[in-house]
Amino acid sequence: MQQSAVPELAHTHTRPIHWVATATAVAGVVALSSVVQPGSATAAQTHTDTRGPSTPAALAPPSTTGVDFPLQCGPVKAVVAKKATADLDGDGRPETVAVVHCDSAMGTPPDGVYVLTRTPDSDTPRIVATLVDPKDRLTVTDFTLHAGTVGATLLGYSSDAVPNCCPDLKTPTTWHWNGNAFIRSTPTDTHSV
Repeated sequence: MQQSAVPELAHTHTRPIHWVATATAVAGVVALSSVVQPGSATAAQTHTDTRGPSTPAALAPPSTTGVDFPLQCGPVKAVVAKKATADLDGDGRPETVAVVHCDSAMGTPPDGVYVLTRTPDSDTPRIVATLVDPKDRLTVTDFTLHAGTVGATLLGYSSDAVPNCCPDLKTPTTWHWNGNAFIRSTPTDTHSV
């Protein structure tokens, strides 16, 4: 066996003092980390209402629970399929946009798209706009709410002869508040499905 030309290093063997030093260093790091903390999170947006004092209830978006949507569902109930909230009209209070249809076991029930709001003096949500009327036999897909604009793809029918199961038209659509009403924008071409 050949001997090493380098003398044996003293620090390559662990001794109890090494373990004590390591434990002390770890305890120091833990103690220091409990004293030094990051600042509090600021993800919540603040709102300044120039019309007067606001309450948390006035800033909460309207709920869809208990709203009597104008659908003729017969013995089945109306179902909120999708919903999103945002301040669509710039008044500092969020509105809720809901996509609603009858809870049908068969076929493709038509959707209605409704904008809900509530006044500062009432907790009861109310429908202020109908963006899609269920009487138009449209199904809403790709529902979005971004920067005050409601977006959706509407699946519809080229004629009354097309069965409810199989919409044959596809129309991307957006709605934007113009200060008085929601204005619908659609591209000039409607695509066949």
